[in-house]
Amino acid sequence: MTTIVAFCFLVILSLLLLSISFGLRFYETRSRNKLVSMLRTVTENGEEHHVNILIDPDAKKDKVESLFGGGIMKALVKLLGESGLDWTVSRFAMTSGVTFVLGLVGGLIAPISSAPPSARMLGFGAIGALLPLLYVRKKHSARIDELESQLPDALDFLSRSMRAGHAFTISLEMIGEEVADPLGQEFRALFNEQNLGASLERSLENFNTRVPLPDVRFFSSAVLLQRQTGGNLSEILNRLSHIIRERFQLKGKVKAASAHGRMTATILTLLPICTLGGLMASSPGYLDPMFSDDTGRKLLAAGVLAQVMGNFFIRKIIRIKV
Repeated sequence: MTTIVAFCFLVILSLLLLSISFGLRFYETRSRNKLVSMLRTVTENGEEHHVNILIDPDAKKDKVESLFGGGIMKALVKLLGESGLDWTVSRFAMTSGVTFVLGLVGGLIAPISSAPPSARMLGFGAIGALLPLLYVRKKHSARIDELESQLPDALDFLSRSMRAGHAFTISLEMIGEEVADPLGQEFRALFNEQNLGASLERSLENFNTRVPLPDVRFFSSAVLLQRQTGGNLSEILNRLSHIIRERFQLKGKVKAASAHGRMTATILTLLPICTLGGLMASSPGYLDPMFSDDTGRKLLAAGVLAQVMGNFFIRKIIRIKV
């Protein structure tokens, strides 16, 4: 009995030490890659060129043009980077492949006799393959909203720090230490680039790339303009934070006014789908002619197209940019 207990203790201790070793190795590798990335940004060759930070290079492109013009892979890398996840493109592709296979298996064993097995497998597989993308987009939207909500307090902190007599670089370091992530992490990266010798214009340009918010571009433009022409940067940042908070209030009013339209779009979209699923579950053979007959398939295709168009136009009406 004592031998078994000692053996179990040694096994658990070995696993614990192995996990600690892998954890430390992972942390060191991540820190090294982060440092190499910052050094590459600082020591990047090339002539300095004028950058108008207020101009968004993707603002005049529609979604189709930005997708095919910039490349699907480039758009995916940008989405993964802005989402805050430590996913690579390979991991995203592997996850999509696994969920696609699980969708195929789910479509094969789904108790829906009205649709042919190939159609069920294809539909469930497509839904499964889209789940990782929907998850990344949700994380991206949540992170952008959190960054936007943290920005006014960070600007107020920076304004008070500079009013107290601290230098701009020291104020950036203090923001990185005091403000919570994810915005604190981005300000720490901005300070690290400055501390390693990167120019202020390039550091702010990289900061705008990592935090794709219009208010961040206004902040960067105000800092660069103050460095070139002078002025009270503390007062400018204080007014900018006030304007951002006023826009938040206006956005909240618009969101409350369009809540009825969003609820209508959700109900009108889910009602036909739930009705179809209920009929398939309660009367499995009731919709067989709809899937087997040519006229039925055309009606289904027309219904799906009408649903998509209706949802698109409702979203366009209720989506008001502030």
